[in-house]
Amino acid sequence: YAPWCPACQQIELTWASFAKESEHLDITVGKVDVTQEPGLSGRFFVTTLPTIYHANDGVFRRYRGSRTLEDLKVYVLERKWEAVEPVAGWKSPSSIMMHGMAGLFHLSGWIRQIHSYLTGTLGIHVWISYAIFILATLLIGLFLGL
Repeated sequence: YAPWCPACQQIELTWASFAKESEHLDITVGKVDVTQEPGLSGRFFVTTLPTIYHANDGVFRRYRGSRTLEDLKVYVLERKWEAVEPVAGWKSPSSIMMHGMAGLFHLSGWIRQIHSYLTGTLGIHVWISYAIFILATLLIGLFLGL
């Protein structure tokens, strides 16, 4: 979820109620703010918000059903998740490819922080910051090419 997302705000009370009932359902319910954890967003290949995953014994399934409290409980109690196709091996959050995707998301956050430091803290003009990144990209490419 993301705090700015209207759909996430709509499901927030239902999700909190579902989390309260999780002990009776013998499950763990959590939520991740993708603005605070961009690596997980990349690892789970989150393209829409909110995105709900069911994980059991290292197997991940994306929940696409109704988002009412009753339907979420039925999904668990009646083991409807067993009929849902697991996330493909290469797209699984535990795969090497998705670890790489998480790394790219972390890298983009790191670049954004450097850009903010250059423009905000040091007072460098935005275009000069862009020029620094372009130059760094060219030099890294040249170095790797050698």
